[in-house]
Amino acid sequence: MSAERLELDYVARPRRASWLGYLLLAASIAVAGEVALRYRDAQDELARIEVTAGLLIGERRPARAIPKERLEDEAKAAHAVTRRLALPWAPLVATIEEAATRDVAILQLQPDAQQRVLRLTGEARDQGAMLEYLQRLAEARVLTEVHLLNHKVQLDDPQRPIQFAVQAVLREAP
Repeated sequence: MSAERLELDYVARPRRASWLGYLLLAASIAVAGEVALRYRDAQDELARIEVTAGLLIGERRPARAIPKERLEDEAKAAHAVTRRLALPWAPLVATIEEAATRDVAILQLQPDAQQRVLRLTGEARDQGAMLEYLQRLAEARVLTEVHLLNHKVQLDDPQRPIQFAVQAVLREAP
């Protein structure tokens, strides 16, 4: 017995488009569009009814009670922000800019609104420039009690600048 030769065709014949399928697709798209429009209209109507009912009935949700501790914390935070904003920022910045020289660079400025204290960190080319800057700050109308807190020669830098910290009290506005 010999096996018969089997012929396999791996290429499928192209299918013809069915007009019935296209018609069904078009009808389902039209129905889906109509359902989407009706849904949107129903949502709009529901929103209108809820607004009207809320105006007529006057039913409002009661305000939730805020715990006293949280209220006090928020009041303290608001008061702190108000104090920071009430600082004389324009005269303060102008004073620092007027006192500046080419030999001094301001690295950090930290005002403490609650205690009305300004901490300033800077770097001077040499000790004379640092002392001149301190003198200029001391002569400013906005600041009082200008003190050098600390200073340190930067030995790792070849130019050996002096990094210093100054503290001054902000004067009260007249």
